[in-house]
This record gives sequence, structure tokens and C-alpha cells, in this order.
Amino acid sequence: MKDNKAQATLFIIIAIILFLGIVIFFVLKGNILFGIPSELEPVYDYYLNCMEQETKMASIIIGQQGGYIEGPYFSPGTEFMPFSNYLNFVGIPIPYWYYISGNNLVKEQVPSKENMENELNKFMENRISNCDFSKFAEKGFEIEIEKDAEVTSSIKTNIIKVNINQNLIIKKGDSTWTEKRHSVDVQSNLGKLYDLSKKIYKNFKEKAFLENYAVDILRLYAPVDGVKIQCSPAVWDVEEIRANLTNAIEANIPFIKIKGNYYDLNKKENEYFIQDIGEKTDIPINFLFSSNWPTKVEVWPNDQGLLIADPIGNQEGLGVLGFCYVPYHFVYDLAYPVLIQLHTSDEIFQFPVVVYINKNRPREPIEGSNLENDANELCLYKNTEISVSTYNTNLEPIQTKIEFKCFDEICNIGNTKIENGNYVLKEKFPQCANGYVIASASGYETKKEIFSTINPGSLSIFLDKKYPLEIEMDSTEKAIVTFTKDKEVKTISYPEQNKIELSAGQYEIKVYVYSKSSIKLEGTSEEKCIQIPKSGIAGILGINEDKCFNLEIPSQTLETGISGGGTQNYFISESELKSSKKVKIIPNKFESPKRVEDLQINYNKVETENLEINLK
Repeated sequence: MKDNKAQATLFIIIAIILFLGIVIFFVLKGNILFGIPSELEPVYDYYLNCMEQETKMASIIIGQQGGYIEGPYFSPGTEFMPFSNYLNFVGIPIPYWYYISGNNLVKEQVPSKENMENELNKFMENRISNCDFSKFAEKGFEIEIEKDAEVTSSIKTNIIKVNINQNLIIKKGDSTWTEKRHSVDVQSNLGKLYDLSKKIYKNFKEKAFLENYAVDILRLYAPVDGVKIQCSPAVWDVEEIRANLTNAIEANIPFIKIKGNYYDLNKKENEYFIQDIGEKTDIPINFLFSSNWPTKVEVWPNDQGLLIADPIGNQEGLGVLGFCYVPYHFVYDLAYPVLIQLHTSDEIFQFPVVVYINKNRPREPIEGSNLENDANELCLYKNTEISVSTYNTNLEPIQTKIEFKCFDEICNIGNTKIENGNYVLKEKFPQCANGYVIASASGYETKKEIFSTINPGSLSIFLDKKYPLEIEMDSTEKAIVTFTKDKEVKTISYPEQNKIELSAGQYEIKVYVYSKSSIKLEGTSEEKCIQIPKSGIAGILGINEDKCFNLEIPSQTLETGISGGGTQNYFISESELKSSKKVKIIPNKFESPKRVEDLQINYNKVETENLEINLK
């Protein structure tokens, strides 16, 4: 019995010694088990704050661009159907969630939440090296941070959880602290806005409610079918009809609301504009259309730009009627974009759809049980051997990740590996005509090369190196700065974000400067009318009557307005990027907006005024 107690005591002593040894080891190493040393905390707090700011920037871009950062490859429209797969909204390219392609095919580009998370992860991995620790280095801190990082994120209803796998070593004096796994929780309504957007989109597909409003607008503002009591031909100008319809759409679309408590209705008749998606919402939702957006208006029969209807009753033998009348019936194709915006106090999520009236009829409802772009079986059948070599613009081999995109499906192929002094990937690709080989590497712009994989082959891809630059502007006011190159857009919100990575090339640089204002939009009460068939025999003859009601829009105050900016085309060479640390942008200053009209004037000035750009 005593031997057993002695053995137990011995084991306890050994365990204590081992524990103390582990504690001493980590203390001597500088990594205290109970947390980071207090004198090193400011550096780590800055690192986590930097990650939080980059996450917020990613969520802003995702919200502004309909759930995308990079977005699908551009597909143009045609004269037959003028819609590309992007809607250009104040310089921001937003992928359509639903549109009619140039060859008259229905297309969907609804991102899944997983796709959004993957785009956020890539954005963070490319931006993670932007954290500037120079102010801590000046105070005697030594910071060693791994260049490459692995980021995983999870978009929840009111929060974005981000996990970063990146080795970070902080030293000062005798204190050293090391950590590889980091996490930040960023407050964001991105998930909430996205979930509600999907419900609205599902209702749009299944109920075609925007098309039903479009039919009412068409019949109210254009001659479709009816009767005129006159003996001369009835004539309408097609261009005038097109202008009337465009203006009517622009005026009526903003009145549409999703059922909720973010607006006021004074009369029951106003419910005409309210769409019930099965639940009430407190999130403000706007429906927008601009007459500057691509719009299709076609009408038949069309006689060289005129609609002509001949009278009945003045022909020989028809005098018994005692009067003349002009029956008419015209057939329209009408298609136009609608941008749907959801917003909280400081976040926005927006996505466009195309509304389509085909031969006077709304499109057929589409079942919405499967909204997202589901993966097909393309990636499962890789049977064409392709060799890919990757270099930078100085012809130096670089290691890259290779993906292949065919239609909306992206397949992971692998990484290039060193072979005879070059980085090469020899793998089997799915068969696809005119797909895209995508090469991405840390510190370089992602490159896409069109390539057919029907037959074996090889290609070389040259990637542009990215250089970090600090954005400097004279003003400390909030500004949105965009750099557009080859249809790729990079956006920062200044001064919260003042770092950007650019590669050599031709850029369109655009700046919107915002200042505080107090522009009050007065509440309005507007009478809206729609035509409905009259009861009895008059309705059978196609005679309509107006049904009118009032719509009340409450007053609201705009707290910010465009007060400066400009647009400049500017070529940046690689030699300039190598020798520069900053890009200084001097925007033009406009008069501070005091009226709603001033906002439109200043917005137009952004498009026409130049910027002064200096690299230094």
C-alpha cells in the first residue's frame, strides 16, 4: 500500500516538474501562456484593426457590386438586346442577377454566400500585406510577418467572422511573442442584406411583379389597343412613344416598395405599389431606373417610325354607321434594367435585374427553388493535357495558382512547379471552346487568357507585378476613389483607406468627394392613375377608364453630398511604380450642394472635370 502511494507521489512530482519546465520554456522564449505581453499589445491591436478595416472594405465592395468583388467575365450586349452582363451605376459595374443576353437567352448571375466568402478571402489574402508597421518600427519594435496568408471567412446575419493563418512575430527588448492563427469578428449587415435580397429576387422570378407593373406602364403611356372616335387616320411617332415610356418608367419605378414599416401609406389604394414577399421588413429598399441605361423598345406594325391606324366608317357602303372610328392594336417588346438597393445606416447591398415584356406580355414566371449558380459536372471530366508556363513582365518565372473557367464554372487545376528553371503546370483540363485560363500569384495581378482546350496545347502567361502606394489628397473629407484598368475596378474609401496596390497600365482614375450638407427633400403627395377596362359593353369594345389614388412619400434629409472630384485617364509605367511611394491626387472643389439640383450638377462635373495626378 505504501509503495503505491509512493509511486503516485512520484508521478505527481514528475508532472509538476514537466509543467514548470513547459512554463519556463515559453517564458524564456517570450511567449507567455496567459496572453501577449502588455508592451507588445499595441502592435497586435493594430494588426487586428487592420484586418477589420480590410474586411469592412471587402464587404462594402461586395455590397456595392451585387455580391461580387472580381465578378463574372464581361459579356457584351447586341443591337437586338442591348444588355451586357453588367449594369454601370455611377461608374460601379454591377453584375446582373437576371438579364437577357445579346443572343436572347435568359442568364442568371446570383452569387452564393460561399462564393461571396471565397471572394472576400482572396481580397484579404491580396491586401493583407498593406498593414503598415513603420510607426512601430520607429519606436523600437521588430515585426516579422509572413508574406503569404490563408484566410477563411464566414458571413453571418450581423457579423463576418474572419480567420487568418499568418505567422506574426513581435519583438521589443527582451519580450518576444509569436502567433500564427488570428481571428476577428467584424460587425456587418452584409449577410442580412444578402438574405433579404435573395427573397426579393425569388419573388421577382416567381411572381414577375416588376413585369406586371411594366405592363400597366405600357398600357398607360403608349397606344397598345383601343378605339378612337374620328374619321381621319390615327398616327403616333415611335420615337415620341419611346421617350414617353422611358420617362414614365423613370418616374414610376421609385414608387415600388416591399411590404414593411419603412414608409407611410395614407390611403388603402396606395397598396398598388406594395409588393408582399411573405414577410415585413424594416430595411429601406429602393427600386431605381435611369433613362441613361440601356433600354429596348420595339413596336409593330411600324411604318418607317410611325404607327398608323386607319378609320372605319368613311368607306363607301359604311355610311349607315353614322360615325367613324379608328380601332388600333400594336405589339411591343419592352426591356429595361431595374436596380434594387437595400441599405442600413452605413451599408448597402444592390443588384440589378432586367424587366422584359415580350409581345405585350410579361415573361412567364420562373420557379425559384434553385437560385444560385450550382456547380455542373464540367470539372469532373478533365481529359485534355495542357501545359501552362507563368512569368512576370521581366520574363522571370513565377509560381502561380492555375484555374480554368468555362461559362460560369471555375475549376481548380493546380500550381505551377519548377521545371528546368521555369515554373510549369502540365495537367489535364476540361474540354471547352474559348474558356479562360486564370493565373494568380501573391503580389501580382490575376491574369486571364482566353484558350480553347478542345485539343492538347500549351500557353505562357505573363503577370503584372503589383506595387503598394499610399493615396494622398489635400482634403481630409470623405472620398470614393476608383482606379479602372481593363474593366477591372479597384475602389478605396478615403481617408479610412489610403493604401492601394497598382500594376503598370492605363487607368481611369475617378474621385467623388463628399462633404456634410443638409439638403431636405420635401415630402410629396402624388396622384397616380392606371387604366382599367370599363364595365359592361364599353369594356368589351376596348374602352378604358382611369383609376386614381394618392401616394405619399415622407420628407427626408440628405446629410452628405458631392462637393468635389473629377476624372482623369492616366498611364502608370512600371518604372514609376518602382520608384514611387505615394500617388497624390488633387481633385477639383465644387460649390457645396444646397439643393437637390446642385447634387446633379456636381455629379455631372465629376465626369467632366480633370484631376491632377502625381507619383512621388
